[in-house]
Parts: sequence; structure tokens; C-alpha cells
Amino acid sequence: MRKKLPSSFYNPTTLLGTGLALLSFGLIVFLSIIEAFNSNNKPYAGILTFIILPIFLIIGLLAIAYGILREHHLEKLGKIRNRLLPVIDLNDVKQKRAFLIFAFGTIILIAFTAFGSFKAYEYTESDAFCGTICHKVMEPEYTAYKNSPHSRVGCVMCHIGPGAGWFVKSKVSGSYQVYSVLFNKFPRPISAPISNLRPAKETCEQCHWPKVFYGEKQITDTYYLSDENNTKMTLSMLLKIGGGNSETGVTSGIHWHMNISNQITYLATDRERQIIPWVKSKSLITGKETIYRSKNVKISNQELKTGEYRNMDCIDCHNRATHRYNPPSISMNNIMAAGWVDPSLPYIKSISVIALDKGYSSTDIALDSIKTIVEEFYQANYPDIFKSKNKNIENAITQIQKIYSNNYFPYMNASWHKFPDNIGHIFSPGCFRCHDGKHVSSDGRIISNDCNTCHVILSQQIGDQKPEVSLSGVQYIHPVNIGNSWKNMLCSDCHTRQKDINNP
Repeated sequence: MRKKLPSSFYNPTTLLGTGLALLSFGLIVFLSIIEAFNSNNKPYAGILTFIILPIFLIIGLLAIAYGILREHHLEKLGKIRNRLLPVIDLNDVKQKRAFLIFAFGTIILIAFTAFGSFKAYEYTESDAFCGTICHKVMEPEYTAYKNSPHSRVGCVMCHIGPGAGWFVKSKVSGSYQVYSVLFNKFPRPISAPISNLRPAKETCEQCHWPKVFYGEKQITDTYYLSDENNTKMTLSMLLKIGGGNSETGVTSGIHWHMNISNQITYLATDRERQIIPWVKSKSLITGKETIYRSKNVKISNQELKTGEYRNMDCIDCHNRATHRYNPPSISMNNIMAAGWVDPSLPYIKSISVIALDKGYSSTDIALDSIKTIVEEFYQANYPDIFKSKNKNIENAITQIQKIYSNNYFPYMNASWHKFPDNIGHIFSPGCFRCHDGKHVSSDGRIISNDCNTCHVILSQQIGDQKPEVSLSGVQYIHPVNIGNSWKNMLCSDCHTRQKDINNP
């Protein structure tokens, strides 16, 4: 057979490299075509097409070059010999049988390999892969994610997203994560916020568009006090969720921070971004800048030079949008309002919060202890109710245990105490990180802490008292009489998340 290429090309290494290079190139072309006609971008598709397969293509090309150079070297040493390709004679029955077995076997192997590769590729894009491959480590985040409003948004869409660039960044940081899991070096809990998370414009704003954030939203919340009667309180508020743009005529409200005409930059002095002594507001229309400094938290010029500045985006307020651990009082309010726990059980709100927030070394111990604490409380203090409403008490115990399983993870030291939630201002400073009335500009302007900036209380009713109602807004009444103290302090000063539940 006449050779169309130099004889140095015909060696096993070069031939294997050629096969690997051609196969990789063919798959790159094939996947590129699929990606071009697929309306839904798949993060791992770009990774496979533009990172993994090109590596194999390069390896194949290097093998081709190595084989040729090696043949030339052997030829100079006089060790070269003619390399002949094997001859297959299909007229020979044995060779024919062997060839057919090999050919069909190869086809079946390729088919199963392709199917297996596709299923493996699909699995790497699944939420189960992200949440369960390191089950104990990611169990808290995965559990919170499954109970979140974003449970139908794939993990990879926020943590990696389409394209290879952020994949590389995530895997560079992920390499240490793999090491830390293998050698038990990971932090407990997983620290937040994540430093290499994609910008909100590339994730949140693919569905939530700041330009159309305008108007108000009415919400009604139900609370139960921690007294014997579990006194019910309802609060109806008009949240000013606006921000919008100049075309709508409304450019004020909570989402003013995300108004496309504004840019808010801040400097935090702690990793959790809870202490913010410096804020800059800039109009992208006029270019005017206003800098506010905290009167309470001092910051040096050196810190201003070396600090890490951040342009405010969705995640600065919605920092636990998907991985939220609810405080026990909020969880109990929700299930009592839904009728899942009988509000007529004396002190059920109080004893539940105590049982949940006691601090346990394991989930099994916690679940057993919750049952014991609640049962012993009613046996000792309300024996008649324990007998007459035993089913209601047992049902309450089941619901309390569910709350614990969804919000407390002793192995990872994860609970609501460890993660501030910046939406609102009850259990963490939240809005008051900046809106504390103590951030002042050089010309005397103050970042307002007026409650009516963000919401108007339309009505409030505590127990059987006459409800306070006004469309123009009513004065908030603290459900527990502490005088006017609540007006001069942060909510989170009392409703703190910082308590050490292992030393209550």
C-alpha cells in the first residue's frame, strides 16, 4: 500500500494521538452545534466543550509530534525499522469472526460510553450532585435550598452559570474545598458570604429586572407572643418595594438602591458585611457623589485606602435568599398561623422556642430532647391538658422536630445564629447597617432611619384589643411593654442572633 505521508507518521504513538485528536475535535464540533441550537444554556456544556475536550485534543496533538520526533531520533541512531500495519483477511473465517466480534463490540462500547457520559454530564448539572456529593458538609445549605423560593433554580445557574470563565474561577476555589473535605479541614459552618459568587446582574437579574421595580406591596404577618395564651398579633404593612426608573415617575422605595440611575458603594470592616462605616451614593446621570461616614464606627485613612469596596447589588440585602435558616420564633409563628400547631396549648410558643434553641450536640439528641422537654412541661404544669389534648401535643412535637431538622445542623455548627439575614431588621441589623441615622455626609445630610421610608403600618391588632387602622399609617405598638426603649435601639439588640446556643 502506497503511503501518502512520511514514514515517520506511521508509528503507534502518532496513530493513537491522531485518533484521540480527531475524536476530540469531532466531539467539540458536535457539542458546539448542539450548544448553538439549544436555547437553554448549560453551564457544564461549555465546560466540556471548551475546556475538557480541548485538553484531550492538545494531548493528542502532542502525542502526534512526540511520535514523529521519536521516529526521527531512532532513524538517526539506525534503529528504525519499517512499521507495517496489520493485514485483515476477511476471506479467512477466523479473522472474519474476530473482526466482526471486535467491530460490534466496539460499537456497543461506544454507545454505552456515550450514554454513560451523557448521564454523568446530566448528573453533574443536578442539584443532587451539588447538595449530596459531600452530604454532611453541604447538608445545611442543601436543606435550606430545597425549602427556599429558588428551589427550582439549579445550583449551577448561580454558583457557576454559562460559559467557561466562572467555571474556572469556581474550580480554582473548589480545588481547596475538595482538599478540605478529604482532610477534614473545612470550616463549621461554611463561611458566608461567598467571595467568588457570580455578580447579581448575571444571576438574579436574569429573572428580576430592577428597571421595573416600582409600586407597593401589602403584606400581613401573624405573630404569637410567648405568654400563656400565645396572644395573637397581626400586623399589616404596605411595603414600598419601588425604586423603578424615571420613566415610571416613581424612583423611591426599597429598591431605590437598585435603581439603574444610582450606584451605591460601601466599605465593610468585617467579613459578614455587617459593620459598614463608609457609604458613597453616586448619580449615574449627573455624576454627583455623596459620601456618608458613621459617627459610631471610626475608620482610618489607611483602611480607606486598603479596604475592599463593593458596589451594592441584590445579594447585599437578599443575602440568604436561597439558604435561609429561620429563627424558631418565626418558624413557630408560621406553623401556628397555618393551624399546624394548636395555639390554645398554653405556652406552646414559648416552650417550643426554648426547646429548639437549647443547643444540642447531634440531631438525634435534639429530636429526643425536644419531645422530652415539651411532654415534661405539660405533664408537670398542665396534667389535665396533657391528657385531654395529648394528640395535639404530639402533633406539635412532630412539627417542632421538623423545624429543627430544617434549620439546625449541629455537625456543621449551622443555624440561624451563624448567618445574618439582611432582609428586614429584627434579628440582624439588616437595613440599619446603613439606615441607623448615624451615617452623616460632610454637608450634614443623614441616611434616614425613618421607618416610613420603607413601609407604612396600615393596621395592628394585639389579642382581643381593638385594631388600630389607618391608611395613612399607624404608630407601631411594641407587643411587650418596654416603654419607649424600642424607639432608641435596634430590634436586633434584643432579638439577637449572636447568643451562643451551646451556653444559653
